[in-house]
Amino acid sequence: MKGKILVVDDEETTRRSLADILRLEGAQVKTAAGGEAAVESLEQETFDLILLDLKMPGMDGLDVLRIASSIASETQVILLTAHGSLESAIAALRLGAHDYLLKPASPTQILRSVNGGLARRTEQLRKRNLIEQLEASVQQLKDISQGQTSDTIPGVMEIANGVVMNFDRRLVEQGEKKIILTPTEGKLLRVLLENRKHVFTHRELVLLVQGYDTSDWEAPEVLRPLVSRLRRKLSVFPESKKWITNVRGTGYVFE
Repeated sequence: MKGKILVVDDEETTRRSLADILRLEGAQVKTAAGGEAAVESLEQETFDLILLDLKMPGMDGLDVLRIASSIASETQVILLTAHGSLESAIAALRLGAHDYLLKPASPTQILRSVNGGLARRTEQLRKRNLIEQLEASVQQLKDISQGQTSDTIPGVMEIANGVVMNFDRRLVEQGEKKIILTPTEGKLLRVLLENRKHVFTHRELVLLVQGYDTSDWEAPEVLRPLVSRLRRKLSVFPESKKWITNVRGTGYVFE
């Protein structure tokens, strides 16, 4: 089993047991003792799959699932609960959960579900990479037909270690590695790049990137999915993991 998995459960014994089962199969595992800690981990890191307890004090499993579906839509989620109901199962599946297991689930059940989730994640990533490669190829053909080369296109800035951002084409590349950003992703990256080391509040970034003002509580909800998508795209460059940093309770900074 190759994958990075987040185990979320407020019961320490259950949390440790699940983590041990997965580590014995070769998975890289991180744990969280509650919903708030899980969301914080999702904002900082990319996971292939989450094993998530449904009933927890404070932020419960469905709350975490809602946030995960917006900021880490390709991360597979398996809900675990000792208090299953048809309503909660339907709600979980509607929010995009991969599976819904009743406690106590056997190691065989857990591993079967996890392997299925990881396989689904791999297929989604394969399809996304193919689409991005096609988009990059189409853009290159357009540039060639217009007589442009990488040396003649304006608006290029080096991010770090040979990774460059072409603002006009919304293209980030390093050698053979190339990704195409959406207009909104490109605008966010440009704002952060042109103001390195400056800590932007969530509200400031929404105004600069999206062009409208929001409340202090609404702004993080608007930014999370955008930042998450940008981080996932940039993850093809190994050094990118530390570029966009979340300043807890404030906003983001480009390091």
